[in-house]
Amino acid sequence: MPLSVFCQILSYIGMLLELCFPMLTALFVDYFLNYDGMGVKSGNWFSFLVHDFDNRDPWRVFFNITLVFTVFLLTREIVIYFRNFLFQRMGIQFENEMRKITYKKLVELDSGTVASYNTGDLLATLNSDVIIFKDLYARTLNLLADSFFFLIVVSVILGLNSLYLLLIPAIIAPILLFTLSKYMKQARRVSMRIRDCNANMNLTVQENINAVRLVRSFANESLERNKFDAVNNNVREAFYDQVNVSAKYGMLFNLIRQLAYISTIAIGTILVIKGVFLVGIMTACITYVLKIMDHLIQISTYMYQLQYGLVSGGRIMEFFERETKIPASSHPEKVGKRPDIELKDVTIIADGKQLLKNASVKIPFGMKVGLMGGTGCGKSVLLKSLVRIYDVTHGQIFVDGKDVKDCELDELREDFAYVFQDVFLFSNTIDANIAFYSPNISKERILKVAEQAQASKFIKGLPQGYETIVGEKGLGLSGGQKQRISIARALLKNAPVLVLDDASSALDLNTERKLMKSIKENYPDRTILIAAHRVTSVIDCDLILYMQDGEIIERGTFEELMAQNGRFAEIYRMQMTEGQIDETAAVADATVNTETGE
Repeated sequence: MPLSVFCQILSYIGMLLELCFPMLTALFVDYFLNYDGMGVKSGNWFSFLVHDFDNRDPWRVFFNITLVFTVFLLTREIVIYFRNFLFQRMGIQFENEMRKITYKKLVELDSGTVASYNTGDLLATLNSDVIIFKDLYARTLNLLADSFFFLIVVSVILGLNSLYLLLIPAIIAPILLFTLSKYMKQARRVSMRIRDCNANMNLTVQENINAVRLVRSFANESLERNKFDAVNNNVREAFYDQVNVSAKYGMLFNLIRQLAYISTIAIGTILVIKGVFLVGIMTACITYVLKIMDHLIQISTYMYQLQYGLVSGGRIMEFFERETKIPASSHPEKVGKRPDIELKDVTIIADGKQLLKNASVKIPFGMKVGLMGGTGCGKSVLLKSLVRIYDVTHGQIFVDGKDVKDCELDELREDFAYVFQDVFLFSNTIDANIAFYSPNISKERILKVAEQAQASKFIKGLPQGYETIVGEKGLGLSGGQKQRISIARALLKNAPVLVLDDASSALDLNTERKLMKSIKENYPDRTILIAAHRVTSVIDCDLILYMQDGEIIERGTFEELMAQNGRFAEIYRMQMTEGQIDETAAVADATVNTETGE
């Protein structure tokens, strides 16, 4: 704020220096070009430069005027340079801080709230709206203040020379203000339309980038081109609308300016003929009146930019005001490193839909738990609720004996390493993706977890091995390869609880078997939670939960569930018939699990 005030003061100093130039020019005109002995009563601020000029050398007078003009000009340029330099730095700093704040707000919001935005709108808020609002803060408001300051000072100058010269601005100002008010309404409408069209364009482009494989596989490029053309045409029409509004009102503002110019010349000529002041002062006053009109027209431009900035500022404020549905505890508790987990009658309702119903289960630290069920049965919701990605509507979840709502959120999530069913890889090298949790981890550790995740073999076969850069979201890798990299990333975190949410669905049976065996051998003292559709993923777990419509309808070991002859047993027999299960291996795994108590 102090820097902003200082910059504004520099602006005012520069404008005051600029207002001196017409008077210096008037002095030159009256003394050298229109001299008639009236110089002393010309009313010019700089008459002292030529006082008693009958006894002065004209070249000396010329030198004095030129020197003062040059000093003022250089001083103004220096002042404006520092003003512009500081304004730009202040704007860049403001934009940087705004990006930090908006990004911090983004990561604080829960996934449900973020998902309520479409991607294009969110990108517009976090990127273009920040830039536009920065321009409002660091440029538009300051220029508006400059123009209003200029109007006040010039009006005083004109009034001191002749009140008649204020008639033109006084008569024209109401007309201009009325036109300006109409222009502002149109400008706000156009600004909102352009902003919305740009957001839709961002969304369309982003979706087509992410869905490029899908579009090509369906040979549906023409449909997407037509969709893009429609959105692109909307952007074009929005900017056409802006051009129409700007051109129409620009013509009106210019017409008003020319009318003021002609009227001022007429009044000034009459005043000169009547001897009220000299020709030089008349030219200076005409210049001032034209500058008044110029600044009034500039105000109309700044008002348009103001509307554009206010639209973006409103979107940013709306984003800031969104409250997360996962509020932090006022007195957060710490979580231990060997947490037991317990769900008591947990029900979760989101957007009016029941996702989980009366789920209860105890998971002592170190237990291996499998979750099975059809798509949308609540497996992922249950797993995500443990770290409050979903918050409990009824019931309680305890981790390390503490209600998760009372736990410090970051510490709670530190105890969990997730592999989500929607795999995401950053546009970076493979080793950087694996080392996401700890970027400075040793290369040996990266190689080790990659081997445990059954990923080392295919990584070594890539052109640059671990230095291979994968595309956005892992484009260029198969689904199974991306899953194994994401599993390696979770293993590197080495958290007390490992969560595999349908993390091996793209793997063949043999690779999946080796992966699960490796994880259980290398992380025997970890709680492992596995959500899967294939029985082979959970067959040797200590506890298997079968879910349907958000409820746990069956629970037990593999043998117990088979003895119940319920949905789990039915799925097992169906998958075995379809060749998804190696019966010999499955029985061996289950037997080992029973004999060792694992």
